Amino acid sequence: MNKPVLSDTLKCYFWITVGSILYGFAFDWFYPPNQIGYGGITGVGQVVNAFLPAIPIGTFVLVVNIPLFILGWKFLGGHLLISSLYSMALSSVAVDVFPLFLDFQPMDSMLAAVCGGALIGLALGLIFAQGATTGGTDLIARLVKLKLSWVSMGKMLLVIDMAVVVLVALAFGNIKTALYGFIAQVVCAYVTDLVLYGLDTSKVAYIVTAQPRAITDAIIQQLDRGVTILHGEGGYSGEEKQVLLCAFNQKQIVPLKRLVHQLDPEAFLIVCNAHEVLGLGFRRYQQDGL
Repeated sequence: MNKPVLSDTLKCYFWITVGSILYGFAFDWFYPPNQIGYGGITGVGQVVNAFLPAIPIGTFVLVVNIPLFILGWKFLGGHLLISSLYSMALSSVAVDVFPLFLDFQPMDSMLAAVCGGALIGLALGLIFAQGATTGGTDLIARLVKLKLSWVSMGKMLLVIDMAVVVLVALAFGNIKTALYGFIAQVVCAYVTDLVLYGLDTSKVAYIVTAQPRAITDAIIQQLDRGVTILHGEGGYSGEEKQVLLCAFNQKQIVPLKRLVHQLDPEAFLIVCNAHEVLGLGFRRYQQDGL
């Protein structure tokens, strides 16, 4: 294994480790002490543990995940299987180990639902971003996404996990468990999507100017960004116009506006958020990416 590959692998597993430990810590801190329903296999583990305390939640998750990982190997390949096994094992161990050393006390249920959902969402986002899962419904969502690629991971998990949240509520005999669990799942889905998709701060600018060549050359030379020239026509004047299309990073928005204003104070500039930008200078396309 050459140095760049080794470095990328170590970086990948570092973030999986951080996410997995954070997952176990957040679950133990906010969910069981406050009887908040949690979705997925972990939620089922909550139900089993409520009736059979001798069966730890983490151990239950490990055992139930075996057939799911067989499917993961078949449809998603070896990298996801190995990294997900590592994440699942570490997060499951963390869920069982933290209560042995830390005494997590109950708190305000709404605070626990929001903070717990946010931390779990952050943990899942870190793990998913490295091409891994924590097993269970996370892996199910990853498999379903192969067919429903347009659905975000957060929303996919939200749909799958809500049924389990209701089951957990029935096990605890408390409707508030389901309601707070629903809040936690919504927050979790939002933060997961924010980590996976919302941190892509790319922008797209449309520039209508009387100085297209000067602005194009300046953007290429000063901002090191490509420019596409579109041919348009003024709706009122009927004059032919050149519209410059440029994709750039969030940090370049101020230099771009300054540059356009300096070269053509009368230029018409539109800046839009770009959900994903793939290509030279940005992210690369991945066939099985999230």
